[in-house]
Order: sequence, then C-alpha cells, then structure tokens
Amino acid sequence: MKLLTAIIKPFKLEEVRTALTDLGLQGMTVTEVKGYGRQKGHTEIYRGAEYAVSFLPKIKIEIVIPSDQVEKAVEAVQTAAKTGQIGDGKIFISPIDHTVRVRTGEIDVTAL
Repeated sequence: MKLLTAIIKPFKLEEVRTALTDLGLQGMTVTEVKGYGRQKGHTEIYRGAEYAVSFLPKIKIEIVIPSDQVEKAVEAVQTAAKTGQIGDGKIFISPIDHTVRVRTGEIDVTAL
C-alpha cells in the first residue's frame, strides 16, 4: 500500500476527486494548507499599496491506495491538476506498512 499526497491549486480539487473516483479509488482526506515552492509567493496590489503574499493557498489531498494502482493514480492526479502554470503542485508517494479499519478491525488492503 502507498500513501499518495498531492498539493494542488484549490480550484482543481473537484477535477482531481473525479479523476480518482473514476479509477475506483474511494476515500480521501482533504486539507486546506498554505505554502510556496520555487515561486516564493507573489506580490499583489490592494487599495493602491503593493504587498507580498508569501504563502499561497493550496489543497493537500491524502489517499491510501493499493501498490498496483499507484501509477494510474499519479497519472490521474497529474492530468486533472495540471494548468501549465507555475504552482501546479507536487505529488508525493510514501509506503504504508499497516492499515486498520477502526469499526470492523479489517486490516491492510481490505481496510481501504
């Protein structure tokens, strides 16, 4: 099993959710986060004054998936989240050693 963590632009959330659901993947955790990458934020003008926005709003998606579906899931997220502009985000894949469904006690892939 693997943990797919994706940091994406907020307006791309529904497209990414649909893409993952179309693969048959169920359940995800979504968190509103702030951060920056290579662009290091940007400047905006508000009421005539310029100010720096250091941390940009992003969405963090976390989903645990079977190892054999990692490539398809990464491709789906990448395709759905891509705008071609700087700040499209990142996808991280981490190993998951053990999963337990609290309600039933099911373990590992059956718990997903």
